[in-house]
Parts: sequence; structure tokens; C-alpha cells
Amino acid sequence: MSAALPPLIGALLEPRCYPEPPAKVDLVETHASWLLIAGNFVYKIKKPVVLPFLDYGTLERRLACCTAELQLNRRFAPDLYLEVVSIVDQGGRPVVGGSGRILEYAVKMRRFAESGRLDRLCVHHHLHPQHVSELGTRIAAFHQAAAVAPPASDFGRPERVRSQVLDNLSTLEALLPDGPIQAQLTLLSAWSLRNSDRLVPQLAARRAAGRIRECHGDLHLGNLVLIGSRVRLFDCIEFSEDLRWIDVASEIAFTYIDLLSHQQPALAGWFINEWLSASGDYAALAVLRYYAVYRALVRAKIAAIRAAQASGDFSTAGHYLALGIHLTQARAKRLIITHGLAGCGKSRAARQLVLQDTAGSTIRLRSDVERKRLFGLAPTADSKSPVDRGIYSPEASEQTYSRLHKLASEALAGGWSVVVDAAFLQHSWREDFRDLAKRAEVPFHIVAPQASHAQLRARLRRRNARGHDPSEATPAVLERQMACVDALTVDERQHLL
Repeated sequence: MSAALPPLIGALLEPRCYPEPPAKVDLVETHASWLLIAGNFVYKIKKPVVLPFLDYGTLERRLACCTAELQLNRRFAPDLYLEVVSIVDQGGRPVVGGSGRILEYAVKMRRFAESGRLDRLCVHHHLHPQHVSELGTRIAAFHQAAAVAPPASDFGRPERVRSQVLDNLSTLEALLPDGPIQAQLTLLSAWSLRNSDRLVPQLAARRAAGRIRECHGDLHLGNLVLIGSRVRLFDCIEFSEDLRWIDVASEIAFTYIDLLSHQQPALAGWFINEWLSASGDYAALAVLRYYAVYRALVRAKIAAIRAAQASGDFSTAGHYLALGIHLTQARAKRLIITHGLAGCGKSRAARQLVLQDTAGSTIRLRSDVERKRLFGLAPTADSKSPVDRGIYSPEASEQTYSRLHKLASEALAGGWSVVVDAAFLQHSWREDFRDLAKRAEVPFHIVAPQASHAQLRARLRRRNARGHDPSEATPAVLERQMACVDALTVDERQHLL
């Protein structure tokens, strides 16, 4: 907190300034705002600052930004963002609301427990895969509903993205001290520019596909909070269209690198998988590592600005540069497929493979989800298909495995390991993926969980009773699988993991 507060902010620490006078008022200061915590509410006042990436320099600009903040955040948190209020002069003291000469504006928010912020949960090891699943699904739904960038705009054009990367790099170069930290930046600059050029076709394709949307823009863990059982987004970027109208892959890259920064690679990988499963946007994998490095450099820049203004300690900036270097390094990839009858534990095994990846770079492709996506169904929808008919006909199964093959090939090309969660009952399907691994020059493995027939039937009964699972396997399906499964060959057993 600043040593000397502006008189207005100091005066607003008095409870009687508020329409519902609290017992006391607490103050939290950020680089761009003051947050006055008054009872059940928070009043966010923007500092009269002008920075390269924001302008709060006049009262009119602050009102416009308060209004934008309210409208934009109400897209995903209407119960948290309540209204814009004026702070007026009444008898020589500031009052929130009412009539009088306007001194300032504030965004009025409903207060929530800071202990529920995901960065706090991470620190105390209270963030779990189920929270991350909720987060990935919620962000995918938000992106689906978000406005698409107008075709005539420059948002998301490859040259615009490259320009943002360059601006960030040049700011860092000016801020960071000489020595090893500058050497790291030089490596990251070269990598970023090479990939800016290499990925032009992919970036352009994503723009054409409508993947540039009006996003949150600042989706690190500190702007996510667990309230009850739901993860909520808040505090999006209102002051810059350039930082808000972005590729959805850039958005999730921020959350991904923040989880990695908090030493949570398992949750980072799980987050990416849950977002991909919900969105179906597997093309994001081609550009995700590029955006992840960019986001690490953004965090390094913010840390460097703070260090230059205050302590002179650039260690946090160095931490993010090291994370960026880590992200650029090639990883050992592998292709894993599952094999087995319904209920044997394939999905559980695939999930564990993702969570055990200490690099957070394994992608799970689930046949039950992708099969339904092919036919325009939600993952847990009931297709009402009889055995071997409808979406489970031989032709539909061929389409499903063809899609899984295509997605696995693209993920491997993007630098990710892949586990394909499917029955792989036919030898020919397994061979197709074995050939893919050979062409991609990656190790090939098979995971084949075992269970007795009685166990399989019992598991299917329990799963069907619970509902809400993408699998529609029934005892009748199990009987059909038993009759047609191609057992693993001696040669295939050499690839068992």
C-alpha cells in the first residue's frame, strides 16, 4: 500500500460514508485501483493513472471504464457486479451515492471470501481436479456465448498478434537489468519471433473459424474464485479492446501457465483437457504453447514494472522467464491407446495418465465424447441408439476412430503427448494408431485394464444408475463386445504399459 493515501481515499475509510455503514472499512490497493471493503460490499475506485496499456487519467475516462467493467463482468458474474455508484461531496465529506458535486465513481460489488480465490486455494493445496473440471467447462461455455470479432476488425490477425508480442518483448528489454536475465529474454525473443512467423497459417485459420472472441482477457488464478461448488470468473479487462478481443487459446493459456507457475502441472494439464473436451477446439493445441510463452512474458513484464517502480527485485520476473524457457523446450512425446470392454476402467486409467504427467502436456481424446460431437450431441445426451445402430453403427464407429486418429495426429504435431480413451476392440483400429506413432516417431503404448465379467456388469449398472456419463454402454452392449473383441496379439502385448 502507498505510504501516503490521497485525501479522498483516506476519508472513505470512515464507515459513515456508506449507505449501509459497516463496522469498519478495509483497503486493498493494486497498481491501478483502490478497493474499499465495507461490510458485504466492495467499492472499486480506479486510480487516476495513465499507463501504456490503460488510461484512467480523467474523471470521464474513469466513469466510462467503470461502466464498461460493470457491463463486461456481468456476462459471467451478474450477482457479483451490482452497479456503478457516484461518490459525492456532502458538507465537505465524501458520501457514496446521493446528490452533490461528484468527486469520483466506483464499481459496487458483492463481497466474497478471498480464501476462495484459486490462487489462494493453490497455495494451500485445496484446489482439486473437480474444481478444475468445473472451471474448464465454465470457461468453454463462456467462450461459446462470447461475441465473435467482426471480420473487418484487426483483432486476432497474425500481424496484430505479432505486434503485441513485440511490444511486450521491447518493454521487457527496457526494464530488465543486464546479465543472465537478459540472456533468457534474448532466447525467448528469438523463439517467439520464429513461431510468430511459423504459425501465421494457423493463426489466420483460427481467426477465420471465429476463435477470436470478446474474452475475459486476464484469466489468471487471482481472478477466479470458488463460491460454493462453482468456480466464478471476475475482474475482466475493461480498459483495452486489444487485450480483451483475443484468441480463446490465448485466454486459456493464461490459466494454464498460472497453474504451472503454482507448481500444479497435473491440474494445468487437466484444465486444458477439460476445456478441450467441452469446447471441441482441438485446433487450439497448434498455437497453445506459443500463447503460453506469450502469457508467461506478460506476467514477467508486470513483475518487472513493479520491480522497477518499487523494490528493484526482479526475481519474480526471472521466475516467469524461466517458465517461458521451460515451455519452449521439446518434450518427450508418446501415443497411448486404451483397450478393453465397457466398464473395465479405461477412462479411469486415461485420467490418471493425464494427472501423472509432470509436464502437464498430455491430451486425452475420449471416444464417447467425440462420437457424440460428430452427431451434434452433448457428451451426456442419450442418443437412444440400439446396439450396433444409430451413432453406434459400424459406419459411425469408423467415423469416430477416424476423428480420433486425426485429432491425435494434430496433437502430436503440436508437441503434445496423447492418450486415446476408446475400446479399440478391433485389431485394425489398433494398427492404425500404431502406424501413426511410427510416422510421428513417438513411443506407442497400450493400456488394457482387466476386470471379471461380474465386475464389468456391476460397474455398468452403477454407472447407468448415476447417469451423467458420456458412455451409453449397457449389459447388452457388453455382451456384444464380448462376442466381437479381437484379443491383443503377442506382438501387441509387447506395447502394454
